[in-house]
Amino acid sequence: MVISHRLPDAERAKIHAAIADAEAKTHARFVVSVVTASDRYLMIPLLWGALAALLAGAVMAVFWPALTLRTAFMIEAAIAIGVSLLLEWPPLRLRAVPRRMRHTHAHDLAHREFAARVLAHPDHHGGLLLFVSLGERHVQLIADQALHARVGEPEWNRIVSGFTAAARNGAIADGLLGAIASCSAILERHAPAT
Repeated sequence: MVISHRLPDAERAKIHAAIADAEAKTHARFVVSVVTASDRYLMIPLLWGALAALLAGAVMAVFWPALTLRTAFMIEAAIAIGVSLLLEWPPLRLRAVPRRMRHTHAHDLAHREFAARVLAHPDHHGGLLLFVSLGERHVQLIADQALHARVGEPEWNRIVSGFTAAARNGAIADGLLGAIASCSAILERHAPAT
């Protein structure tokens, strides 16, 4: 289990216990990964700073044509640095990232986690990954082909919907516990412990 989001110790212990219980009931691999964000998006502050500086330069050229080149450059540099520094604050940085890019990064990280933690496991019996990226507000359940074929997409969607409803109300740990319990029931039914 990977939880990089800071949860209180009591909630973290409950989640660990729920995962251990789920793993005891199945021969499939069950992994839960909760991350604060799927990427650091280091270039986003620089990009927005550069765009703001270019826009400021265009405005100055149109409305203040008598402004000296040196003064205009200093204003543009100050704007670029100011916007870049402002967007270094993670909550603002995530809001500055286009929605499609956030979704793509979270989706890609979920699949890398599945490949690394489920498919590449030495005693590969298939398995399931519950991936949550809080910054991107992205939840994904990825199962191996055989398990996915037996369970079907509607069941996974129901679990994701339950978690997102709980998370919207601020109950991330309760949502995780509910999702883990639902996944455990599915794994126990379709891939019971041998």
